[in-house]
Amino acid sequence: MIEYKSNQDMKNILITGCNGQLGNEMQLIAPEFPEFNYFFTDVEQLDITDNHAVETYVSNHEIDCIVNCAAFTAVDKAEEAEDLCDLLNYRAPCFLAQAVARRGGKMIQISTDYVFDGTSCKPYQESDKTCPTSVYGRTKLAGEEAVLAACPESAVVRTAWLYSSFGKNFVKTMLRLGREKEELGVVFDQVGTPTYARDLARMIFVMLDKGVVPGIYHYSDEGIISWYDFTKAIHRLAGIQSCRVRPLHTEDYPTLAVRPHYSVLDKTKIKKTYGVEIPYWEESLAECIRLLED
Repeated sequence: MIEYKSNQDMKNILITGCNGQLGNEMQLIAPEFPEFNYFFTDVEQLDITDNHAVETYVSNHEIDCIVNCAAFTAVDKAEEAEDLCDLLNYRAPCFLAQAVARRGGKMIQISTDYVFDGTSCKPYQESDKTCPTSVYGRTKLAGEEAVLAACPESAVVRTAWLYSSFGKNFVKTMLRLGREKEELGVVFDQVGTPTYARDLARMIFVMLDKGVVPGIYHYSDEGIISWYDFTKAIHRLAGIQSCRVRPLHTEDYPTLAVRPHYSVLDKTKIKKTYGVEIPYWEESLAECIRLLED
């Protein structure tokens, strides 16, 4: 770890999507960084798809930086709701970026491993060619490009396999199914890295505290695992022994959206830029399960 001084250029921070997994974690950690004034919003407080509303809110509250945690993340539903997905993942981030840029501010846009096609055999670097294979991936990539074009001082943080004690996610689903079913099939030929939303939230606060360095970054927890192995770990850490987990091929579990077979992200850039160490996925999973079980 390296020593750093708090960034004094940004005072008013707007965090959208505050009722989601990441947004909730951001609210929990915010008191540890009292040097900023926070404005947490969800659609009830600010409709980010309304360009005028965004412009007015950012101006009236003198926002210096926006952390956009809002998104359309239902990957399969996106295939049948492309217009709504495009509105939330592309146009809304563009509105936010344009509004904060007019104030000379910055933005942190949260993106996804789905901007890649998942055919690599080595961890994806930020400079690797993007090739999304789903509506979700295409709209998130469009959002990245729009934010960086409208507000060049912004940062894009791509993450993967996000879970939390809040909201709906894979970990909570596997805990529920593990207690309800005697047998469960999970794909073993899709690999990546789980990301505890609290770890990602802490990374974002480090970026705010040190000062946002423009560019694209990758962040997930450390390690590589399949969905099958992830499920086995979830059940083991939760003490679930009554459910047999079977490995499935992707073709045995058809979905509307194409999933990347390989979603491992190279975190070298973000670790070097901000001088951070990233937790191992299983340690963070154990922490989350403890919270859920308590």
